[in-house]
Amino acid sequence: MAQLHKKFTDSQVKELMERYLRKEVKRTYLQEILGIKKRRFCTLVRRYRQNPDKFSIQYKRKKNPRSLDQKADNNILRELRFEQKLIKNKDIPLKSYNYSFIKQHLETRFKQKVFLPTIIDRAKQHGFYLKRPKRKTHDREVLTNYAGELIQHGSSIHKWSPYAKGKWSLITSPDDFSRFMLYAILLKRETARAHIMALQAIFLKYGLPFSFYLDCHSIFRFVQGRDSLWRKHYKLTDEADPQRRLKSIFILPVYVSLFCFYSTNYAKLAFFFGECLNSITRYTKYHEGLY
Repeated sequence: MAQLHKKFTDSQVKELMERYLRKEVKRTYLQEILGIKKRRFCTLVRRYRQNPDKFSIQYKRKKNPRSLDQKADNNILRELRFEQKLIKNKDIPLKSYNYSFIKQHLETRFKQKVFLPTIIDRAKQHGFYLKRPKRKTHDREVLTNYAGELIQHGSSIHKWSPYAKGKWSLITSPDDFSRFMLYAILLKRETARAHIMALQAIFLKYGLPFSFYLDCHSIFRFVQGRDSLWRKHYKLTDEADPQRRLKSIFILPVYVSLFCFYSTNYAKLAFFFGECLNSITRYTKYHEGLY
């Protein structure tokens, strides 16, 4: 349907209607001028006949299509305030707003579909926006081509909820290609056996991967200059229980270098921990009825 109010004025359309009613111009010719179909043209003629003096083609919207529902707007601001509290809490290692998580949360909990740019715009208007720090460039990049080629295994110890009494260790094993979380568990104390049991659970359920990506934690790696003050020992460099278990079933362990903190896979793993931290913290607050 042509938007007549943007192309013609009321007086111009009235003049055309008058000429049509006086049978001076054919309908098809006027339709071509106005750029409308027969049904739309007949509707305009009927409206003009009913009340020529008050006839108008100006379109008056009852509601601005770009306006956001007040309830959705309030929920966005409430989510942003909660996110701000998490960032300001020194015990919780969150340093940026997760607008995508807020968008997903609004859809699942409140059944409100809000576009991501709208949330970011509200955040900028009300001061819930932090500029991203400039990333350091790196030339180490690990690319995977299929599921099971590389599994990122790691752990992170944090205070996963502002209402928790202490810190817990989160062990996760996402697939690098599909981003599917193969294993995740929260433990009060992190041990080598816990990681070995995690490997066992993954292998028995999903099969053996080609390689496993591990960090530089002493559980995964033994390094002479870091983990021992004695020169005489029987444990050689890189010998650790999880590593030996992987090699015994012909899986290649891949380690993050001490000098590539900003490598691609480390960033991916850190992103997973950030998502888990956000989800666990929010769920805890909802469950306790404090949100």
